[in-house]
Amino acid sequence: MHLNKNSLHLTSFPVGSYACNCSILYSDKTGEAIIIDPGNDHEFILKKIKELQILPKKLLHTHAHFDHIGRSSEISAATGATIHLHKGDQFLYDMLPQQGLFFRQNVGTPKPIDSHLEEGETFSFVDPEINSFLTTLHTPGHTPGSCCFYSDYFDIPQLFAGDTLFQRSIGRTDLPGGDGSLIIKSIKNRLLVLPEETKVIAGHGPATSIYQEKKSNPFLC
Repeated sequence: MHLNKNSLHLTSFPVGSYACNCSILYSDKTGEAIIIDPGNDHEFILKKIKELQILPKKLLHTHAHFDHIGRSSEISAATGATIHLHKGDQFLYDMLPQQGLFFRQNVGTPKPIDSHLEEGETFSFVDPEINSFLTTLHTPGHTPGSCCFYSDYFDIPQLFAGDTLFQRSIGRTDLPGGDGSLIIKSIKNRLLVLPEETKVIAGHGPATSIYQEKKSNPFLC
């Protein structure tokens, strides 16, 4: 999937052993980029960076399960991009080696988080056309530190939902830190209040929209 408005481009694609949907937002003027959920295949991401001729500045993570953040340290080391994660998921990040062992995945050696995401935190590029184009929404439930990222810069707003909201489903809550009642509260109070035309790029699987999920998601009726 590719989308652009003015000099801001968005490309999304599945990556890694669990087909995590990774999204890259970048300026075709300055080459600066933000990567959301780079997954656990750093070689693929580094090849994509070279192909697009961009330089990532920040790696944003919706949560700290290995399939979304497993090889971010290698990407950070290769590009200088900083790693961002909500503090509520620090314990999961610290457990990345154990996650890797449990799921038989190579997660590398995690480096320290550079910055903890905050509710309402916005992101901009040096490109003056692209200012505060992305906002952090703290949506706990799948994990304590789960976050979504919302952009109303494009003609159709975009929501990067991680594993909080899926097409006709929601994120699982049976893993450490999961909370079934809290994820429903997060979705209803933080996500379903967004414009109905908002496109939802889920952590895995097909995209959907806020309108579709309000009307047909069996977990939210």
